[in-house]
Amino acid sequence: MTDAGSDGPSFDPRRWGAAKPDASRPGAGDPTFDPKSWSQPKAAAPVPKSSSAGWIVAGVLVVMIIAAGGVGYVAWRGGTASHSVKVVTIRTVVAPVVPGAQRRSLTLTGPQELMGALTSAGVAQIDAEAATQAAQVQLGGGSGALRVTLTLLPAGAGVVLSRVEARHDNGTGAIVSRQPDGRYMATAAGADLVTQIKVVRGQMDVNSFYSSAVAAGVNDDLIPGFAQAFAYDFDFQREIKPGDVFEAVFEQQADPSGDAVGAGKLLFASLETQAKSKALYWYAPPGKPGGWFDANGHSVIRSLMRTPVEGARISSPFGIRLHPVLGFMKMHNGTDFAAPVGTPIYAAGDGVVEFSGMKGPNGNFTKILHPNGWETLYLHQSFIEPNVVAGAHVSQSQEIGLVGATGVDSAGHSTVTGPHLHYEVHINNTPVDPMSIAVGVGQALGGAEMSGFIQERNRIDALRASQGG
Repeated sequence: MTDAGSDGPSFDPRRWGAAKPDASRPGAGDPTFDPKSWSQPKAAAPVPKSSSAGWIVAGVLVVMIIAAGGVGYVAWRGGTASHSVKVVTIRTVVAPVVPGAQRRSLTLTGPQELMGALTSAGVAQIDAEAATQAAQVQLGGGSGALRVTLTLLPAGAGVVLSRVEARHDNGTGAIVSRQPDGRYMATAAGADLVTQIKVVRGQMDVNSFYSSAVAAGVNDDLIPGFAQAFAYDFDFQREIKPGDVFEAVFEQQADPSGDAVGAGKLLFASLETQAKSKALYWYAPPGKPGGWFDANGHSVIRSLMRTPVEGARISSPFGIRLHPVLGFMKMHNGTDFAAPVGTPIYAAGDGVVEFSGMKGPNGNFTKILHPNGWETLYLHQSFIEPNVVAGAHVSQSQEIGLVGATGVDSAGHSTVTGPHLHYEVHINNTPVDPMSIAVGVGQALGGAEMSGFIQERNRIDALRASQGG
């Protein structure tokens, strides 16, 4: 029940960047992945003062756009036409335009960093202090991330701070403006948010789905959800190849300056390989939690998930193999998913825990009995969730533990060569190949729920069609 180590690329969010440290979980203390570190915001180039004709033309364009009732634009990422982002703005808010101004956007961990951010941007100490004091009246002394937009005007060899917008994730915050007498005045920024629908299309690169999606313009916090939507239909390790096509439609809140506020919401996901394709819609029936459905209203949820670990690669399939520790041919009764220590493990289906704890060569081991009589086994975990105990009920996709490399034989020697999850499925007490069994068909919506789904599906398809989908 062991396997070789986890060398080589893996479709795994923790290879993209480690999870936030959690002292209660082994292997969870690596640095946090931060998309803000990919590049620093660039200041907009100053507009020449002599370009008065350009400002007149720009003003006419703004009027035309407002009259049209919306804004659409195309943003290309990665310098390739195979990756595109198109945005439909549901309600347009036009930010004030100041000739010659430079706009800089940044994210701070809290209001206490505002002073340093201003001086780092070249604002004079006396102005930075005055603007920070004015902002604190509206922001208070609490913590929490702030998205800050600075408007800077050229002044000799330096700059003068004209405006500061500092907003919390919910859109509230402070707007600080420089008055004609040089003082700074702050007003409260209400949660006046703009809803944008973004349609993103791209192709798989040679590295991973994560790098492909980021290059195409998918928000990094939406990528795990995109992958989980296809957990029942695709093996990302063996079936996804460079050139395969994906599409995502997601909703994003933005402040009046156009900066994102809070996390996005994935509405549609599609994946097309050389062998098959799948398109899924997110829908929440009234009074029920949301889920993924195909175009005919069938849920993606099956009796069992094919991959009960977050984005790992298959390092050893079911069947006869040369045992990596014992050195002789032996039946391998499950599938090994290689992944870093600390990668989440999920219950493959609803069921009752039959066993949970340390068990010799199996290491930290969990066994779950499912309603249809099938059993699933999860071996070599580094950590088992405290509520996953014998007799406890678990739900499909519930996190039950973390990937590890635990397990020793009777002589105290390790039975594993690297971190991985050994996963088994037993039917009538007989091990079967988890990757080949039929896992059923998702339940279909009916009645009023189906009518509501059709309306939502048609709405999303109309948005996609408006963007060439």
